[in-house]
Amino acid sequence: MTTTLSPTARTTIVRGKKRARDDRDELHQFLEEALIAHLGVDVGEHPLVLPVAFATDVTGPDDGGTLYIHGSVAARWLTSAHGRTVCVTVTEVDGLVAARSGFHHSMNYRSAVVIGEARVVTDPEERARALDLTVDHMIPGRSATLRASTRRELAATAVLAVPLREASMKVRAEGPVDDPADVDPAVWAGVIPIRRVAEEPRTSPDAAAAVPGDIRRRVQHLAR
Repeated sequence: MTTTLSPTARTTIVRGKKRARDDRDELHQFLEEALIAHLGVDVGEHPLVLPVAFATDVTGPDDGGTLYIHGSVAARWLTSAHGRTVCVTVTEVDGLVAARSGFHHSMNYRSAVVIGEARVVTDPEERARALDLTVDHMIPGRSATLRASTRRELAATAVLAVPLREASMKVRAEGPVDDPADVDPAVWAGVIPIRRVAEEPRTSPDAAAAVPGDIRRRVQHLAR
């Protein structure tokens, strides 16, 4: 498996090259941390972009590893994606960048784009693993504490797999880039840092159990 990103023209970054990342391990780490992806797919008469939960298996069966997305078997976007090229984008905002001109206002971010031919997962073992990975992506270790999925639940759920081979990643992590003529110490410029923080877990009214370790560990991780 290649250790670098952008193996094809479709995922080679042309604009903003200085912010491009070419280390596949950095991509894997970012995808492990991020929570929401956006899937772009042509559903026939128009394109559609939807927010989706996801998970990755870097040793998965597809070229470069596998990114998994799950949804209802009745979802047209999911069934339309099978055999077609799709685009999956994952973004985390790390800061708001205030410059001395509107033109140079920006955001600090980490963003990845994955392009590939999607397939609906039909192998029962791969599908079960993909669903467990999706639960564990949200709360690591959670799937092992849950009952097994019922036949009805599995029959109602479809899993889409996208190869991780074609991917690009960009990162902006700096202050404002003002034009020299605009630099004025009397005008504030800088960065408002943004981070995702978990609050104290709220136990369901019908649950008598104490907050378990997997939940506590997730909260602590997100509180860093």
